[in-house]
Amino acid sequence: MPTGIALRDVREQLFAAAERVLRDHGPNALTSRAVTDEAGCAKGVLHRHFTDFDGFLAELVLRRIGRVDDQAEALRARVGEGSIADNLLDVLVDVFDPIALAAVALTITRDGMRTKLREAGVAGIPVLTESVAMITDYLTLERDHGRLPASVEPDLIALTMIGTAQLIFTAPDESVDERAALRRTVVAALPSGS
Repeated sequence: MPTGIALRDVREQLFAAAERVLRDHGPNALTSRAVTDEAGCAKGVLHRHFTDFDGFLAELVLRRIGRVDDQAEALRARVGEGSIADNLLDVLVDVFDPIALAAVALTITRDGMRTKLREAGVAGIPVLTESVAMITDYLTLERDHGRLPASVEPDLIALTMIGTAQLIFTAPDESVDERAALRRTVVAALPSGS
């Protein structure tokens, strides 16, 4: 389905189209045809730039991991500033956007994509694993900075927060105030006064 329109930065357009499909229709709707239709290009364009659809999806997830890495850097810059609970709440809400949630679902359900991610050196469940590392690192730095007691176990708190956040943001009950539920989790997981 040639469109007659020259595509600039085709890979970026395809990734943006995939994110729109994920955001608007969920992971079950994500097919190579849906992506190329959303991007307004022929299906063959995707296959000229990626080995296969699982390779495209693996790169899409790697981009989300890169976004978590950027968020981790911004969170580290907040060490010693503001409320620890507020800092964590802000980053958790940002991490668990609809695209990240869909990327996690894709990773769990697509064996071929998971294989490609493993070949790229990705361990665990992408996005979630990096988010746990981000929170652990931040809490360790805050503890070293003296804003958390020495007895705090950053890795356990991080696992609690990421696991609970995943459950909160994937809950089918749309009446749940996700941010309020997440705030309760963050506050409960931290020592009082953090």
